[in-house]
Amino acid sequence: MKILITGASSGIGRDMAKYLSDGKNEIILVSSNKEKLEKVNKQVENSKIYVCDLNNTDEVDKLCEYMLKEKPEFVINNAGFGAFGFYDEISLEREIEMINVNVISLHKITKTCLKYMEEGYILNVSSSAGLMPGGPMLNTYYATKNYVRSYSLGLYKELKKKHKNIHISVLCPGPVNTNFNKVAIGTFSIKGLSSEYVAKYAIDKTLKNKLIIVPGLKVKMGIFFSRFLPTKLVLSILFKIQHRKRV
Repeated sequence: MKILITGASSGIGRDMAKYLSDGKNEIILVSSNKEKLEKVNKQVENSKIYVCDLNNTDEVDKLCEYMLKEKPEFVINNAGFGAFGFYDEISLEREIEMINVNVISLHKITKTCLKYMEEGYILNVSSSAGLMPGGPMLNTYYATKNYVRSYSLGLYKELKKKHKNIHISVLCPGPVNTNFNKVAIGTFSIKGLSSEYVAKYAIDKTLKNKLIIVPGLKVKMGIFFSRFLPTKLVLSILFKIQHRKRV
């Protein structure tokens, strides 16, 4: 199977590539960091790299053209980042960059898959944030991940109605021990799962046609019980959690 993974230079994306590396799969590693990609390339059997800045429209368009030629059968939209802070502390430019990477590129790549796929898998990485009403102090990130979840679920139903043999899954992990904190300039207040565990769990569930994938019992319970609370109370709880992440 030919597999394409964005955000493959570190964290969950890197560990998904390692887990899928069995000699039979052909893996295309995508990231903007060529040096890190080359290191992962050496660790992943039968892989090749594609350097792409997902914040750059032209580069994303070229990646989509490349996909139309390569026709990967399993596409994992894993790339994404967040930024902690109040609305007046994060620049508009940084927020637009986040929307470009977390939403626009994912949307373009997913639409490209649907142009050529007759059968296959699409795994869009959202977050437990995508299952919440909003995320004060991590607001734009929560909004982008809500988009990923909503878009993926809608596509799932459309593909079923059109009798397509294309399965789409959405991964909604809670805290994971990756480079996220360093980029976002914050820290999780609860212990995160290992990226190796989340990567394996997500791949296994996707290949079993699971729609919404939530690793970790604590996160599952938190999401479940939040459904019974008033939205304003949930937002207050989330604010306290996010505020503890400040470094």
